[in-house]
Amino acid sequence: MKLVVQVRLLPTPEQAAALEATLRAVNAAACQVSTLAYDQQTFRNYDLRKHTYTLIKDGYGLAAQAAQHVIKKVADAYTALHASPRAANLTKAGSTRRLRAASKPIAFRPNAAQPFDDRCLSWQIDARTVSIWTVTGRLKSLTFTASADQITLLSAYRKGESDLVNRDGMWLLMATCDLPDRPVTVPDGFLGVDLGIANTSTGTRHCGKGLNAVRHRNRELRRRLQAKQTKSAKRLLKRRRRKEARFAANTNHVIAKQIVTEAERTGQGIALEDLQGIRDRVRLRKPQRVTLHSWSFHQLGSFIAYKAARNGVALIHIDPAYTSQQCSECGHADKKNRPEQETFLCTSCGFAEHADVNAARNIASRGVAGWAVSHAA
Repeated sequence: MKLVVQVRLLPTPEQAAALEATLRAVNAAACQVSTLAYDQQTFRNYDLRKHTYTLIKDGYGLAAQAAQHVIKKVADAYTALHASPRAANLTKAGSTRRLRAASKPIAFRPNAAQPFDDRCLSWQIDARTVSIWTVTGRLKSLTFTASADQITLLSAYRKGESDLVNRDGMWLLMATCDLPDRPVTVPDGFLGVDLGIANTSTGTRHCGKGLNAVRHRNRELRRRLQAKQTKSAKRLLKRRRRKEARFAANTNHVIAKQIVTEAERTGQGIALEDLQGIRDRVRLRKPQRVTLHSWSFHQLGSFIAYKAARNGVALIHIDPAYTSQQCSECGHADKKNRPEQETFLCTSCGFAEHADVNAARNIASRGVAGWAVSHAA
C-alpha cells in the first residue's frame, strides 16, 4: 500500500526565494503547455512533449527532467478532467460548472504543487536535509523536520516522486512511501460503522455533543464573517479555513484509529456503507442537510480503509439501503420504525434502540453476509 508522508522544510530566506521562483517558473510553463494542448486538442504526454519540450525548457530555464514533469503534470490534469469529473473535483456531466471548466484551458496557480523525482531531489534522512533542483541552481543541505514515525517510514519505504508544496507560507514535501501489503486476517464477525455520524454496532458513538458544538460554532462564525463582506472578514476566513480542515482531519484520524484498533483487538472485520453519491440522492430538511454536508464522512471512510489495510483488518463495503429503517433483531423494515430522528422502535417485535446504533448493527450483519458471498470456497 502507498502512504504519503508530509515533512516541513525549513529554508533560509534565500532558499525560500529560490523555491518560490521555481514554483512560479514551472507553473507558468504548465499554463503555456496547457494552452497549447487545449488549442491543438493534444493531451497525450508523448505528443505534448514533441510540441512543447524545447519551448518550455529554453523559455523558462527548466532542467530537462523538470520540463518532463511539467508536461506530464498537464497531461495528467487533462486525463482527470476528461475521464473522471470526481477526480477533477467537478460535478456530473452536463452541469454548468463542468461545461465551464471544459470550455477553456486548465490553469495552474503560481504556487501549485510540483513533483520531483530522484534525479531532481535527493534525501539525506540521517542529516535531516534534502538536495533539490531550482531555477537558480541546486539547493543543498535544505533542512527539513519530521517526527520519529515519519523518519522511520521515509528510511524504510520511501519510493517514487515527492511533491513540493507551498501552503500559507510553509514549505512542505509530500513523499510517497510504498509499504508491503499485510495479509488480511480472516474476521470473526464484523464491526458495523454508520459513517453518517460515526456510530458502531457495539454502541460506541464517536460524534458526541462536544464535537457537534465545535462544528456548530465554526459554522456560525463562518456564516457571520461571510455576511460582513469586508476585507478583514475575508482575511480571517482565509486564515480559518485551514484550521477547520485540520480539526476535521484530526477528528477523523482519531475516530478511524479507535475503530480499527477495536476491530483488530476483537478479531473482527469492518463493514462500511457505500455512500458514493449520497449528497445527490438524499433529500433532507435544512438542519439535517447542514449536518450531512459539513461532515466529511468520505474522508473518515478513506482513513478507516487505509488504517485497516495497514493493520491487516478485513474491510467490506455494503449497500446502505434501508439500514436505518430495518430492525436489527427481526429484520422488519418500515418507515414507521423511526418515530423520531434518534429513536428506533420496531413496529413488529417492539425492539427499541438508538436509531444509528441499530443501523450500525444492520451494517455489521450485511458485512458478514457480503464477506461470506465474496469469499465462498
